Amino acid sequence: MRVVIAGSSGLIGTSLVVALRGAGHEVLRRVRRPAAAPDERSWDPPAGRIDAGTFDGVDAVVNLCGAGVGDKRWSDARKQVLLDSRTVPAEVLAAAVAEHGVPVLVNSSAVGYYGDTGDEVVDETSPSGAGFLAELCRRWEAATASAEGHARVARLRTGLVISPSGGLFGKIRPLFSAFLGGRLGDGRQYLPWISLDDAVSAIRFVVEHDVAGPVNVTAPSPVTNAEFTRTVGRALHRPTPWVAPAFALRAVLGDMADEGLLAGQRAVPRVLERAGFRFHHPALEAAVAAAVGR
Repeated sequence: MRVVIAGSSGLIGTSLVVALRGAGHEVLRRVRRPAAAPDERSWDPPAGRIDAGTFDGVDAVVNLCGAGVGDKRWSDARKQVLLDSRTVPAEVLAAAVAEHGVPVLVNSSAVGYYGDTGDEVVDETSPSGAGFLAELCRRWEAATASAEGHARVARLRTGLVISPSGGLFGKIRPLFSAFLGGRLGDGRQYLPWISLDDAVSAIRFVVEHDVAGPVNVTAPSPVTNAEFTRTVGRALHRPTPWVAPAFALRAVLGDMADEGLLAGQRAVPRVLERAGFRFHHPALEAAVAAAVGR
């Protein structure tokens, strides 16, 4: 297959390029600068500009674009950046897929779609929730509407990625190594996690198989924040006695604390499991052990 990837320089995108090429697929990377390599194709999403011939003979487009949700405090301006960085590329690519007859569009989304679900198990049939992240995901997914009826469209509701570097684990590992690991708030919020290997394998699976609609890209065993904290502490041989109080997180991070750290989704990957996808790391202990090199 010939696959175009937008957002190929991120944590998942970088590994996905390697995985697809390793499986024998040809990969073309979209870049927002003049193309400097044979596998690069230039584009400018806000201007709606795409290099001519980009979609010639293309079998699938994978869109992973989006500014980091946890990179900065959520001001109104930052929220607009988060929205625009997702919806604009998705709209441009969906329109191009429809126009050029590309058979498959695989577009990112996130488990934030469900809002805070407490201890209720949610799958791809569950409704969207309340809050900024849920609204962000709804609009992100809706941005692919123009491709419907022209292509197989899959929307990846991805969980928190565990990787040796980058992602959730990459951010918290230095804290745990410095004996500063601890739970967030009461620790009862669920973390729908997935290993980087499984996230990449799942996207490749969706590209290669007849999977459409929303797809939870999460491991089958979500855990609470408290359980996650204990598991990481054991893997790094560090105690985890600390607690980051909810009021302190809100004071520092504002809305992002309530929706990004103190809320959670007990999301399970029903679509992937029913389609026959097999996880390398179905349990958190194995995923964390792999991330620390054990």
